[in-house]
Amino acid sequence: MILVGNQRGGARDLALHLMKDENEHVDIHEMRGFISDDLEGAFTEAYATSQATRCRQFLFSLSLNPPQTETVETETFKDAINRVEAELGLNGQPRAIVFHEKEGRRHAHAVWSRIKADEMKAVQLSHTKTKLMEISREIYREHGWRMPDGMTDRSKRDPKNFSLEEWQQAKRTGKDIKAIKAALQDAWAISDSKVALEHALAERGYMLARGDRRGYLVVDHRGEPYALNTYAGVKTKEVRARIGDADQLPTLEEANARIAQGMIPAMDRMKADIAEQEREHREEQARKRSELVERQRAQRQEQQDRMRARQEAEAVKRQERFRSGFSGVWDRLSGEHKRIQERNQFEAWQAEKRDQALRDQLIFRHLEERRRIDSERARVQVQEVQRLRSIEADRQRFENTVASEREARRQAFIKQRRQQEQSQAQTRNRGSPDLSR
Repeated sequence: MILVGNQRGGARDLALHLMKDENEHVDIHEMRGFISDDLEGAFTEAYATSQATRCRQFLFSLSLNPPQTETVETETFKDAINRVEAELGLNGQPRAIVFHEKEGRRHAHAVWSRIKADEMKAVQLSHTKTKLMEISREIYREHGWRMPDGMTDRSKRDPKNFSLEEWQQAKRTGKDIKAIKAALQDAWAISDSKVALEHALAERGYMLARGDRRGYLVVDHRGEPYALNTYAGVKTKEVRARIGDADQLPTLEEANARIAQGMIPAMDRMKADIAEQEREHREEQARKRSELVERQRAQRQEQQDRMRARQEAEAVKRQERFRSGFSGVWDRLSGEHKRIQERNQFEAWQAEKRDQALRDQLIFRHLEERRRIDSERARVQVQEVQRLRSIEADRQRFENTVASEREARRQAFIKQRRQQEQSQAQTRNRGSPDLSR
């Protein structure tokens, strides 16, 4: 897991940060060596102790972030915290351990007081980043987790070298020849004039155009041309009889430009529809997350109440093993009292381990529930990005088509104007008298 630690002051700010409501679940797992049982009070104690020293950064704060795909037990977190404590020389110092859960991820924070109360001086911390990195590598190796690139290649730790993965779009534009033929044959069959045919084709996403050899074409929204007589299954003379001279039809480039001009607003409407769907889905996901968090908090509280009741009952049962009166005195003299005490301590330890395992089971189940929601959200986001990029690409293609056709017309106009000017100049030259004679 990634370990990040730093020396700091600001007792109240740190306590407020660790108890932020933005986390879905906050669990104060351990308070050791403090009189207070809440974070703000505990860290204030550390601050008060530090006033007898020159230490201003009287706390050491550690964050522990496991791989997102791994389910990590509480004991694994505590083992890492204990390793850090031993490596940095913080053994026995007052500490607090807090677990956070948010968006399907669980991580931990550990905070130590650096002030040694018996010596009234701070624990000297040096090379903490190097030490934490080495412990982190050990944990990754022990658990067989894939080590982040930044922990093995220092050059990849520079954010300037990072790259965001581009969402892959899988746009399919395969042509269904049977469907095209059926559409054109249907449009031909229900029309009896050029106007009717143009209307029928437009309803099916096609436009009439002429080819380079004055052939009769239809063009789809992708700019793909099809021979009308071939796909509609009619003879060329029948097409000519219904439509007239092909010269009266727009060229292939002009037809593409007209289609593109009409498709640009359609692309904008589609983008707006996707944005609206995304907003509705985001609101729905937020509602589901909120309901899930409330349900999980209730389940954890219920579990905590059950455990507390059972712990109290078990404690009473263990206490009843001690006899009172003369029998109790005899038990102390014979050593039975000590054996009962050791047995009770062992059973209490086992009960705590059992309860921690049950808490972990519930936590892992809750994490998985949240991950399923986030996985669905991520899947929908990928689809939305793909659709938006596909539509934007189509819109750009349509704009390019319109711009190309406009530029072609401009060049044709310029060419025609030059030809007219040259023709007029030649005419003027022929009508001028020859003054050299």
